[in-house]
This record gives sequence, structure tokens and C-alpha cells, in this order.
Amino acid sequence: MISIRRSQDFKLVYNHRRSVANRLLVMYIRKNDLLTESRLGISVSRKVGGAVVRNRIKRLIKEQFRLKQIDAGYDFVIVVRQAAADADFKQIGNSIDHLIKKIKI
Repeated sequence: MISIRRSQDFKLVYNHRRSVANRLLVMYIRKNDLLTESRLGISVSRKVGGAVVRNRIKRLIKEQFRLKQIDAGYDFVIVVRQAAADADFKQIGNSIDHLIKKIKI
């Protein structure tokens, strides 16, 4: 899974306006031109917590996406909500599973 790093790429996904949400996360999705890879961008606000908390959440999300069998050719942007600050690995995984089922890819 490749990371989305450029602001321009984040904006493309946001502007596509296809999203699903639950209590912990908001997932934006857009089909990309890369047929062999999917890309992941994670946005964690300072409101969620300090640097240690934000980086922990990012690591958990990246690992959960690595473990999931997700079709190639999509750009995902995950926006983390404040409730995710107290979530553990399993809760993040369940939240991502729920979003993937909701978006039907």
C-alpha cells in the first residue's frame, strides 16, 4: 500500500465526495489510475491528541490496511475522529471493516 502524501492528491479524493463514516473514522474513497496499487492517506487532527497518540493511531490504521485484502486501484483517505484516541487495534480493525462493507468495494 502506497501512502498519499501530496496535498493535491488528498484534495482529489475529498472532492470526489464518496465517503462513509462511523464513530471512529471517516473514509473517503476514489478510483485511481494505478491498476496494481491502492493508496492510503491518513489525516489526524491535533484535537485527537498529542504527537504520540496521533502517530500510534496512524500506525494502527496502516497495519490494519496491510492485513486487509482490499482491491487494487483505489485511493483511500481516512480522517480520524476524537473517539479513536482511546481505541485499540481490534476496535480500529472492526471500524475499518465496517466502513469497507458500507462502501461496497
